Amino acid sequence: MYRSKMMIVMRRDLKMRKGKIAAQAGHAAIEAILMALTREGRLADLAMTDDGMTLTTEGKEMTPLAEWFCYGCAKICIYVDSEEALLAIDAKAKERGILSAVITDAGMTEFHGVPTKTCLALEPLAADTADELTGGLPLY
Repeated sequence: MYRSKMMIVMRRDLKMRKGKIAAQAGHAAIEAILMALTREGRLADLAMTDDGMTLTTEGKEMTPLAEWFCYGCAKICIYVDSEEALLAIDAKAKERGILSAVITDAGMTEFHGVPTKTCLALEPLAADTADELTGGLPLY
């Protein structure tokens, strides 16, 4: 059972292609992890193994981020239907000191050259904390 989870919030109103959705969610997840590693001062604790990446945890606090590397983490895609709703989640997260990676697409393939906020990912969080922020949103 996962003790932590990452919430990825997509804008459904944009009607993006499936590949675009996957790419934008990937951008958000990577940025949220890098932001969390930087904030926790853990970039130097990353190590490559034959199975991928790991995070050295010896003598370190077991945070939701460390759990993400050690045990895995549920990644849950949910949606909102407007930029305003997306930014409201971002603001709510920031008020609580939670990292939120908002992705702005350059608009080169689907948005006619207009930079567009497509999604956000929250850093890995304890499940109850994630649910407090996004628990009422529908699955994508």
